[in-house]
Amino acid sequence: MRNDPAFWMPFTDNRSFKMHPRLLATAKDMHYFTPDGAKILDGTAGLWCVNAGHGRAKITEAIREQATRLDYAPTFQLGHPLAFEFADRLANILPSGLDRIFFANSGSEAVDTALKIAFAYQRAIGQGTRTRLVGRERAYHGVGFGGLSVGGLVNNRRSFVQLPGVSHLPHTLNIDEAAFSRGQPAWGAHLAEELERIVALNGAETIAAVIVEPLSGSAGVLVPPIGYLERLRAITQKHGILLIFDEVITAFGRLGAATASERLGITPDIITMAKGLTNATVPAGAVAVGRDIYDAVVDRAPPGIEFFHGYTYSGHPLACAAGLAALDVYREDKLFERALALSSYWESAIHSVSGKRHVIDIRNLGLVAAIELEPRGNAPGLRAMEVFHACFDEGLLIRVTGDVIALSPPLIIEKHQIDFIAEKIGEVLERVE
Repeated sequence: MRNDPAFWMPFTDNRSFKMHPRLLATAKDMHYFTPDGAKILDGTAGLWCVNAGHGRAKITEAIREQATRLDYAPTFQLGHPLAFEFADRLANILPSGLDRIFFANSGSEAVDTALKIAFAYQRAIGQGTRTRLVGRERAYHGVGFGGLSVGGLVNNRRSFVQLPGVSHLPHTLNIDEAAFSRGQPAWGAHLAEELERIVALNGAETIAAVIVEPLSGSAGVLVPPIGYLERLRAITQKHGILLIFDEVITAFGRLGAATASERLGITPDIITMAKGLTNATVPAGAVAVGRDIYDAVVDRAPPGIEFFHGYTYSGHPLACAAGLAALDVYREDKLFERALALSSYWESAIHSVSGKRHVIDIRNLGLVAAIELEPRGNAPGLRAMEVFHACFDEGLLIRVTGDVIALSPPLIIEKHQIDFIAEKIGEVLERVE
């Protein structure tokens, strides 16, 4: 890396990183390798996205072959067979009824697309007064202006203008009431009732959609309380409000099923996806909507374009090839089932860290976990960042957000590698002040 690099890094302390860079050069299966050959166990599946592990030959070969046959094709007023095949295959693993797929290029784009679809649907059925959205505190829905507005991470919001007409539900984390819960906490379902207050304040006729992550990842792994999502589903149905699940992180096996919706038994009106969609090999996102939503928007429109939205790379041939191959790998290796089978071992291993220094909470569901640390005086986040650096230097990649260590390994992880993650974090915590 040159002394004055041109790369402006995203979500990074650029000044600190460029003084002490940590670089990844190659990757295979469960590991990254640095330029000098050091082996780093991937405890985060990259950024929650390499669910099938790195360097899967079937996926890379599919991309290579597709690039030689059809490198790009527009999907505005034209199409290519692979986009239709991928949409059909994807619909087959989603909850019943969510069988219309709109392709984007990232989670951020998928979220903004879903919000636009919600508005379009409400207008199509004669509910054009429904122009408000409801998000949640401590939520992350990407970096588009729509996603920022319904999101609830303060640092992401404070520097940018927000969309008007957005309300926020309270987040569900309460360490005093539910610390060290294993799986879904028993406390917190009542927090969904705040939606009724928002409806009473603004009028149901003004609200188009509610968007939540079934499990919030980037905010520090906030696991839904038992009964919470069910109550949100009931309230939204009661008032004619669409429910959007942002499954950019939770889809494709992370919780031990194709989607969190399937795993938790609650079907929303719209699901957003990205990350594991192509095993992160080619940037891609997708939005799945119910047939009734698609039919309302398309069939009730006048002749011509029904939905004025899309991206140059929607349904990109390479992304479709990668996605189809990824679905094959997930099925052939039974990775969703594998994640579910490993989840109890994962839970026990991660909770074994509960007695280590600085740990004030541990949360988990499926193959996701958070270890929350007590913040250091007037330097919040610094302790966790020191743990991040120490773990990397000793062969383990974790993710930190604030004072939370977030973990989400590839679904191919072995039990001895789970043990290594828990043991290494525990060792580092005992040393860090």
